Amino acid sequence: MRFRVTLFLLAILSLSALLVGCQERQVTQFLMEVTREVTREVTVVVMVTENGTQAISSATPPPSATAIATNSPIVATPTTDTPNPSVASMPTPIVTQIIVAEQVFENGRMFYIQPQDEIWVMIYADEAGTSGQWRFYPNSWEDGMTELDTSIAPPEGQFQPERGFGKLWRENVAVRDALGWALDTEYGLVTNYEFHAGGMISNNEYVAGPGYHILTNRDGFNYVFQQSDGTWQQQP
Repeated sequence: MRFRVTLFLLAILSLSALLVGCQERQVTQFLMEVTREVTREVTVVVMVTENGTQAISSATPPPSATAIATNSPIVATPTTDTPNPSVASMPTPIVTQIIVAEQVFENGRMFYIQPQDEIWVMIYADEAGTSGQWRFYPNSWEDGMTELDTSIAPPEGQFQPERGFGKLWRENVAVRDALGWALDTEYGLVTNYEFHAGGMISNNEYVAGPGYHILTNRDGFNYVFQQSDGTWQQQP
């Protein structure tokens, strides 16, 4: 699931990075397909390491299978200074904005997480849609592959997902049965993202543990994705 980022969109992202520290959370929405071909640009990558320090690289290589499989935090520019490496502390939370695609289904949602080239599947546990199970999969759709199956006819007013969403939905029976039909078409936006590391301080050393992600959807609701048990909850 690759997409081409225009210079205009890069400018929007640069401006968004300057606004991360503001208390008021704003979501910039774009009516665009973000599952198109991507040209990855050189950037600065900041990752939180186990000892609480940060490693910085000047290039953005394609995501590896290992990085995707571990569902690691999304690269971002932190909002606070690097912790003093001589004093044990919890890793600094990552707070930034990222590009996502979102699609609503009968029983859940799909998100395409561009920095990870990964698809997150939210399955509702109740009719209110405020909690449920969370699954994540590496995106396997490439430009030139079948965008949708014309032999599949959705009910009136519903949709068959396309491209990366569609490939996962068609090939993974468990995902398809859990989500049902799409209720609208795919929607792209720039939105707020956070990662809060878990773990603890023991003997003046940081011991890594499961953390949680926070992602803002296109309607302005915050979803918390727990690494520890694969669940999600909508924040009040």
